[in-house]
Amino acid sequence: MLWNGKAPEAKELEENITSYFNVLQGFLLLSHGSTVGAGPTLSSSIHESVTQVVDCSFRLMKESVSLYGSLNKDKKQSMPQFVGAVWEACSALKKVPATNVIAIGRAMTQVAVSVKDVLREIKELKPASSDLGDEASDDAPTRAESGPEDDLNEVDLGSDLSPEEMKVAQLAQGVVSETVVTIKELIRMITGLLKLETPDDNGKFVDSLEKLLKICQGMGVEIDEIGACLYPPQEISAITLALEKTSSSINEIQQEVESFQTSSKPFVDASSGLRTVLKQMESELIATAQELASKMQNVAVIN
Repeated sequence: MLWNGKAPEAKELEENITSYFNVLQGFLLLSHGSTVGAGPTLSSSIHESVTQVVDCSFRLMKESVSLYGSLNKDKKQSMPQFVGAVWEACSALKKVPATNVIAIGRAMTQVAVSVKDVLREIKELKPASSDLGDEASDDAPTRAESGPEDDLNEVDLGSDLSPEEMKVAQLAQGVVSETVVTIKELIRMITGLLKLETPDDNGKFVDSLEKLLKICQGMGVEIDEIGACLYPPQEISAITLALEKTSSSINEIQQEVESFQTSSKPFVDASSGLRTVLKQMESELIATAQELASKMQNVAVIN
């Protein structure tokens, strides 16, 4: 089926398509067999890669049929692209995780990357300038001359924080940083469990790993929520709720980890550090809320 730039004869095209689909059918049977014993995460990875090969193959066959008898030069020039897409899809099969442990480890790595992105965004937050009013006055003529699209700077978008908001952001930075460390240690621990994955464990081992992944992904969602709530006006109640859920998640993870017969001290130490900063931030937010409530009560009494 090597593409030589010439449109094939009808008989040759029919034979090529028949041969190709026979191979594709065998490939699908083989891929289906590889899902035996695979958990949801590994099965999803296999299905995604196999679907890519099938989709690219159908596009190639469709293009081959439409090319028959066509004098359109653009169609002929596009054929190498369709062939290349099939080659790339087949090459990507080599990157499919071979075991449940590897598949789940990669999924957790994606969570860690997402949490690191939140950490980077938090580090980019900055306090509002104390002489912001003076700068605004000095810049007034310039802004009047510029167009509306030029006014969409960082100050207009409300990304600068007050001293109180900056304190909350710094506390959140500690929480997110410790979360990254904890997830990394969890990944290291899971990677070390490769030898424990056996076909005769009735799926209990894989189920435990899948549960860990689900909890870990939930932590990632809460960290995203914390990061989003740090922009002014900060949503303290939402941040507090996310902290509580994160604390609950880390307890669930540690409970699940303790069921594995392996050393988990680095993870336990990391999760202990995360608990410490979580409690510290929760305490600070409670104290801040109480202080604000007291001030508002005093104002009400004076009025």
